[in-house]
Formats: sequence, structure tokens, C-alpha cells
Amino acid sequence: MPPIPRRSLLKAAAVAGAAARFSWALGGANAQAAPGAGAADAAPVTLDWLEDGGLGAAPGSTVGVPWPKGTYGRDQTFALTDADGKAVPGQSWPLAYWPDGSLKWTAHAVSSDAGKLTLTAGAPTAPERKVTVDESGGTIAVSTGVIIAKIGTSGSTLVKSVTRGTTEIARNGRLVLIRQPEIEDDDQGAEKFERFESAISAVEVEQEGPVRAVVRIDGKHRKGARSWLPFSVRLYFYGGADSFRMVHTITFDGKQEPGKSSGDFVRGLGVRFTVPMRDAAHDRHIRIGGDGTGLLREAVKGVTGLRRDPGASVQAAQFAGEKLADPSTWDQRVTTRLQYIPEWGDYTLSQLSADGFTLRKRTKKGYGWIGAGGGRRASGFGYVGGPSGGFSFGLRDFWEKFPAQLDIRDAHTDEAEVTLWLWSPEARPMDLRFYHDGMGQDTYAEQLEGLNITYEDYEPGFGTPYGIARTSELLFWANESTPKPERLAEQVDAVRVLPQLAAPPQQLIKAKVFGPGLYSEPDRSTPAKAKIEDHLDFLFTYYKDQVEMRRWYGFWDYGDIMHSYDPVRHQWRYDVGGYAWDNSELSPDLWLWFAYLRSGRADIFRFAEAMTRHTGEVDVYHLGQWAGLGTRHGVQHYADSAKQQRIANTTYRRYYYFLTADERVGDLMHANVDSDETFLVLDPIRKIRTEPYTPDRHALSIGFGTDWSGLVSAWLTEWERKGPKWEKAKARVLSTMETIAAQPNGFVQGTGLYDLDTGRFAVAAEPVVGVSHLSAVFGLNELCAELIDLVDMPAFKEAYLDYCRYFNATKTEQAARYGTNFGTLLLFQGHSRLDAYAAVQTGDAQLAERAWTKFYSSDGYTESSPWKTEKLSGPVTLVPGSEADWVYTNDTALYGLAAIENLALLGDRMPS
Repeated sequence: MPPIPRRSLLKAAAVAGAAARFSWALGGANAQAAPGAGAADAAPVTLDWLEDGGLGAAPGSTVGVPWPKGTYGRDQTFALTDADGKAVPGQSWPLAYWPDGSLKWTAHAVSSDAGKLTLTAGAPTAPERKVTVDESGGTIAVSTGVIIAKIGTSGSTLVKSVTRGTTEIARNGRLVLIRQPEIEDDDQGAEKFERFESAISAVEVEQEGPVRAVVRIDGKHRKGARSWLPFSVRLYFYGGADSFRMVHTITFDGKQEPGKSSGDFVRGLGVRFTVPMRDAAHDRHIRIGGDGTGLLREAVKGVTGLRRDPGASVQAAQFAGEKLADPSTWDQRVTTRLQYIPEWGDYTLSQLSADGFTLRKRTKKGYGWIGAGGGRRASGFGYVGGPSGGFSFGLRDFWEKFPAQLDIRDAHTDEAEVTLWLWSPEARPMDLRFYHDGMGQDTYAEQLEGLNITYEDYEPGFGTPYGIARTSELLFWANESTPKPERLAEQVDAVRVLPQLAAPPQQLIKAKVFGPGLYSEPDRSTPAKAKIEDHLDFLFTYYKDQVEMRRWYGFWDYGDIMHSYDPVRHQWRYDVGGYAWDNSELSPDLWLWFAYLRSGRADIFRFAEAMTRHTGEVDVYHLGQWAGLGTRHGVQHYADSAKQQRIANTTYRRYYYFLTADERVGDLMHANVDSDETFLVLDPIRKIRTEPYTPDRHALSIGFGTDWSGLVSAWLTEWERKGPKWEKAKARVLSTMETIAAQPNGFVQGTGLYDLDTGRFAVAAEPVVGVSHLSAVFGLNELCAELIDLVDMPAFKEAYLDYCRYFNATKTEQAARYGTNFGTLLLFQGHSRLDAYAAVQTGDAQLAERAWTKFYSSDGYTESSPWKTEKLSGPVTLVPGSEADWVYTNDTALYGLAAIENLALLGDRMPS
């Protein structure tokens, strides 16, 4: 994995050099890695596509596959075969290791559509057309065996050229940015623009074949002396492919201040290529995607629909995208008047909302636009070229992440220009200013009063977008000629739903990854189990439908869901403080991923994928003083002043990374390895402390629940991946486990004083009861289940099981064990999964019984909940649809996880 640039994180980190004097490899005398489990079953694994259609027109696919502990050594190679037993070329590499050094996760890349594949240990088959990478003369040339892309290492051009054979299909691929320095409401002010282009600062070849090559390009957008809006772009190439994929990330580092009209407002953000045009104007073809696989199919100079007919075969050939016969063979009444037929050089498709797009064209700059149609939701696909070659391009999640736009310019000249706008310049500027003036909340006391009315934790200056990021995905094809309609439809499909290989749930369960025993395949063998499965299906379907009904779409919003519902308005509380965007509160990310792990359902995967792309980028800071922290739920994804580790939690990213080997998500996880240092910058409970506290790098107050679960997930992941800081990460995992276990009350102690240099908690002199209902609902149970399986540390296991045993216990039982009860607690249904886990670990039948009692008869959803929706229509609601006004996302996430884990752990102990 490439090194990640050090985040501009902490002024206090300047003194961190002393940490190097401590050994990262020491975790304490009682902290040892669990022994390997011995050779496990190494049966072949069947890989299948999430959706029908296989690879289609996509360049390739990469899948992560887990293995039981001890199955394969680190140097094991793998072979792929198709359904007929024929060898399929593949490229494999390790993603993670078990503590005994055996392979835990491997990644496998393929570039051929061979239906289901079988993965076994064995020698890989080399592809007939390999990916090769050649670095020389300031250029990186990547050949797939079909196309060659030359990548720049400096300047503004990311992709210097894309050739197929001897034909140059595209050139000068660069990033473009339009800045609007001032924004005014209504008809006030005058609009001015500044145009920036990409400026490369670093390029690295991360993989170089034989099946898959990856090139990473980092830089900023520059005009003159100013550079801003950092970008990180990865280009993916697969052997034998005529296409490549781009993963494009920007991080916002501009200035936008509430109440001020001046600032850094993005008016347009895009990717632009130049396309050489060699064919005659009547042989130049335009294809622009509309609804579904619908296409606008036109020529720059059309010869259909004229007053004079060139011939039926000529018209049919032009519509089909074929090279026309020499005009001398046409009806001469057309041939002699060709110069009077307009040449349409410019096309624009704008998707300014999730509900409509418009398409227009003109002959050239300076002349009027002509409407060319419109529709509801465009695919984000386009093509320009002719019989001698052409360039297809597409932007994934085009309408979901509106405002988006596709431009084709100058197709009537020797060089056309195509731009895929991630933010359409025809939309309102990107306005990220905080949404209110503070309303007099200048002191902590006033801010807590605000919290008590709108549930928003406000603090002046905290609602800033500085440091948030967004990732987009694009596809490009270098075609030897204008593709036939069927091939264009395949390209459209690849843009809309990128094909993904997947390992089956049985393999995930067998490998015991993501918490052994915490999930199992859906089982409807009894009425009680079937009813819970029905409830799980209901909840997922409801949220999927609500995304559509409530239009939870947009560049910065798509992928998130809302926190709480307002039954009076028949509306989610999108405008009420901490009840608006959810930002991973109580782990809906985990609910969705566990639902996928057990079922293998494509619709759940795609929902979880969109959420992971969102929550890991938009809800988290990647630059600035709060880099490594996320923002609590709110009206804007960055609005709340609670900047905490629990939202940046690596746990929420692990699933997508290990299932797909996605490098960008890998970056996000690695960036969290040092996020323990963020506690020097910001005290997460500064507003409610009753005792004086100043952050001290040798005595940082860190909670064992929401704080530590986020930290340890980053350390565990770095250790498993053998990342650049894996030894430090391993030591942090072991030393914090040991020193939590050593506390007088273990996890029940609640918090400890953490030393950044040693990675250890100070062991408190006196026992304290510091239990919160939030401590275990941000992935703690799932992480501890993994850690207990990975690390042989009996004291830690006992400390965690004790926490599980007593959270849902009676106050009398709590007081008998700890000297005092845990106070007023909530979320008992969600914590029933802790009962279930402890019951299995200890064999305690009473705990097993309590798990189901708390699941069925405490808080959250019950069997007497309605478990249905009610229809809505005007004038009650904005658009017709449905509501379940008893559904809240906190309850949904906790019910979902408790149901899945309880069924897996205690499905055979359900009450009759």
C-alpha cells in the first residue's frame, strides 16, 4: 500500500518524536497472539456475480475472499476455472493475515466474463494479453494488450493519450474546476468565474499486472499561484480490456463562512478529455444515454429526415453507426447539397435533480441551443467518434449524485472535447456554508440548552466543511469504431451498476471473519425465525423505498439516511438539529453489512456500498485540525460540533474493503492509525465535564466504548493488512486490551488515561462505574468478538464478558457485583446481542434466556409493532408514498444487529 501523506492534524504532534523511543512491538507479558487453529478445510470457493450479466463491458472486477485460520500460508498461489473447468487468468494478492501468519483475506482480479468461477489453491494462469507498465521519460505507459494509456507524472495532464492499435482515441485527460468567488441570492450581484486545472504533485504505480494495474495520481487544482481542492485519482486497467476505470476523490479545503457571500464556491467540477475526430462529418456519431439503456443516436451531420433521400441503406447505416458509402454513390440531390446540412458540434445533458434531465445541442459556440429532448434519470453515459475509432465515457451514480452533466464540444472540428461534470456548472454553486447564525449559543451552557430543544450540539466555528471529501467513479472505453447498439447498452449497464464478483455467505461464515458466529444464513425453518426474517426484510425494504420517496440523493447526501421521523408532518426530521442526517449513529452501516454477509443479496450490497462511500468520506474530516474525526448526526453532514472518533470508525469501512479490495477505502482505514492523537486536539466530552481537564499526551481521557472501539478497529486493520505501521498498530491493540482488562472494573470502569507514547492506559487506583448505553453500539461487540478470537488474553475476555453479563442485568445484580448499579440505561434490545454472545462463550443458559427476553420484551421494536406501512398522498405529503411513523433509524440499526446476531448465536434456543 502506498504511504499516506501525513495529515495536517495536530499542533501538539510536533512533540511526538519522543514516541519513537518506545518499542511498538511490546504489548505486555500477558498479551500474546492466539495460536493458529491448524490446517482447515481448503475446499474450492465458488465466486459469482452479484447481478446477472457477468462482467459485461466493464474492464474487470476484483473480489476479496476470506480463508479459515491456518488454511494457507502467505506465499500460497491461486487458480481460477470456469464452469467447464477451463483455466481463467487471474491475479491474486494478500489483503490480510491471521496472527499465525496464514492468509485471512486474499484479493483476486479477473478481466474475462466467464460466469461463475471456482477458486482453488494452484498455479495461476497467465492472461493471453497481459497488463504491462513502462515508466520512462516522465510518462507511465500502461498497456492492456488492447489499448495503451500514457499517464503524465507532472503538469496538468493526467492521461496524455489513449491509443488502440495505431489510432489515438483520446488525449489530454485532465481535471477541471470552476470557482465562483461570490454567491448572492436571487438577482443580486454579478457572477464571475475562475477556471482551474489539475496540477500533479505525485504519481505512483501501485500494481503492475499481469491482470490488473493501478496508478495513483495526487495533486491539486491550480490557476496561477493558487492551488486548492486536493484530488486523488486512481486509474484501473485490466488485461485484454478496451476500457479503464477512474476513482476520483476531492477533499474540500476552501473557505466558506456563514453569513458571508464571498468564498470558495465550486461552480463546476469535472473530468475532461480531447477526442481526435478523423471521419467525415456525416460519419461522426454522437451517443448520449437517457433513461435506462435509452440513447440519443445522432450524427454530427445527419442525413436522415431530409427533404431529399440519400437512400434507405445510407440512412439505416448512419443510424446504426456504420461508415457510409462514398457520397458519390448517393442520390445526387443530397450529395450536391451536403454543405447546406448543419453540423451539430455541441451537446449538453444536464441532470440538475434526481427527477429530470434536459438535453440540448447547437451547431457551435455563439449560436443558439436547440432542445433535443429530456427525461427523468439519465444513465450518465456518452460517446463521440466514428468508424475510425471513438471514445465512450460514463459517470457512475449520475442522477443519484446530482447535479451532474455531460458535455460534448466541437465534434464538428478536428478535436472534440468531452467533459463529465461531477458538479454541473449549470447548477447553483456548491454552497457549504453553515445553515444558521448560532442563535446566541455562545457558551457551553447555552449550547446545552440548544441541544435540549433541537438535539443539535452547536459550537461557533465547528460547522465547517473544511476537510470533508467525496469519491466518484468513472469509466472510459477506447472503441475501434462506433459500437453497435447492443455493445453500447452493455457499456451503459457497466456505468450504472459496476459488475462485482462475490464470495458466497457460506465462505464468509466458514472463515469466521467479522466476528465468528455473529451471523448465519437466513433460516425460516420455524415460525419464530421466519417472523424475524420477515421483519428484517421489511426494515430494509422500507429504507430503500424511503430513499426514493424522500429523495435522499445529491452529490454530498447520497448514501446517507435520516435519523428520526416526525409523525405530525409525515416527514423525516431533515431540518431539526441532531434528528436529521444519520451519520452512522448507532451503526446502520453494520446492520446493512451484516445483512449482506449472511444473505449475499445484491440490493443490500449496493445500499451498503453507497453508505460506505458516503460515511467514510463526507461525514469524516481528512484535512485540518479535526482530521481523523467524524461529525455527529445533523442537518448538514458536518454541522454538529461533536467531532468524534466513533463516526470516523474504521469498523464501518472494513467490510467493503475486504469484500472488494477497494484502495480508496484502504486509504481511509490507514489514515486512522494515528487518530488517537486527535484526543490532544479536541476533548469529545468537553461540554459536560465536571472536573478540570487539560489534554495531556501522557494522560488522555479516552472511553473504552465509543472511543476505543474506533481506535482499535483502525489498529487491528493495519495489523491484519501488514500496513506501513502494522507493528505499532499491533502493539496498540495488545497494550490497550491488556490495560483495559487490568482496570479495577474492566470495561465497566468506562474510561482511562491513555499515554500516546506507550499506547497503554494507566490502571486506575480505585474502581469506578462508568457505563453508558452508547458504549457498545458503535461496533464494540463485533470488534471484541474478533479480538477474543484472534488474541489469547483471558483477562480481556473475562472483562468483556463481564460487561456483557451485567449491562442488561437488574440493578440489584449490578450493585452486588460492582458496589453500585449502572444508573439509568437504554437500548436493551440492541444490547441483547451482548447477552447472546456471552451466553455462547460461557455456556450460561440464563444469559441465553435473557438475550431473547430483552430482544422481545424491552425497548426498541416488538412483535406488537405494526410491521407495515401506511400510504401517503396529497395534501398530507409532498409526494405520494408510504410511511411507518414508528420506525426510527437508531431502533432499526439495533434491532437489525440484535436479530442477526441472536439468530446466529442462539437460534436453537429461541423461546417457544
